[in-house]
Amino acid sequence: EAATGAEALRLAQQHRPDVVVLDISMPGGNGFETLARLRQSLPAARVLVLSIHDDERYVLESVRAGAQGYLCKDSPPAELRDAIRALHRGESYYSPAMARRLTSAQQADNTRAERASRIASLTPREREVLHGIVQGLTNKEIASQLRISSRTVESHRESVMQKLNVKHVAALTRLALDEGL
Repeated sequence: EAATGAEALRLAQQHRPDVVVLDISMPGGNGFETLARLRQSLPAARVLVLSIHDDERYVLESVRAGAQGYLCKDSPPAELRDAIRALHRGESYYSPAMARRLTSAQQADNTRAERASRIASLTPREREVLHGIVQGLTNKEIASQLRISSRTVESHRESVMQKLNVKHVAALTRLALDEGL
């Protein structure tokens, strides 16, 4: 048992546990940093985060730092025991609520990454046309600004909508604004 992150790291090095139960809110340091350092120094040790935080940001950050499990401190003692045993067997363990939140957050991350990839696939000219659309310009106004034909603007608009998988200009505008374009 340790009161600080530094002490936890020292004791883990000394005792080389199979499973570490770690709180991410601790005096004397950042629990995520302690977790990451623990995973570096004892890669075989499995880490279960036991925390008061039930926000998916904490769960995601814990997973990114190397935790294999996450429970809230108000979990029943039997669930804590089950989680420790699961980690000892080499499995991961998340309370059902945390698993749902983690899945939801990962899906959101995947959606953002997919959208960013689609946006990155736009040509410079398509980005210029998209910028005009977001500004509320007509095809004719965009064509005049870019010194291209209205038909070329329409072709670029269709290509942008297809690449970004949107059906309506309103959805295209919202996506562009959400992404800060």
